[in-house]
Amino acid sequence: MSAVYLDQITPVWNNFSKFVHVLHNEQDYEQAVELLDSLIDVVGENENHPLASLMELVGVLIEQYEDAHIPEITKS
Repeated sequence: MSAVYLDQITPVWNNFSKFVHVLHNEQDYEQAVELLDSLIDVVGENENHPLASLMELVGVLIEQYEDAHIPEITKS
């Protein structure tokens, strides 16, 4: 990534990182789920929506947290 992109990202990162970051605890997880729910309401299935990639990213962060911290329910 060139310094030009970093110059554009740096001014907004402080505010943005409050919502999108690696999930470390239950509070982070719950906030991410709430954000994903809101994004789903706005984006729906529109892959061309400007926030579609953000919705995908938040989904990946949630999935990673669940894989690491939430046990799977197994059928007997």
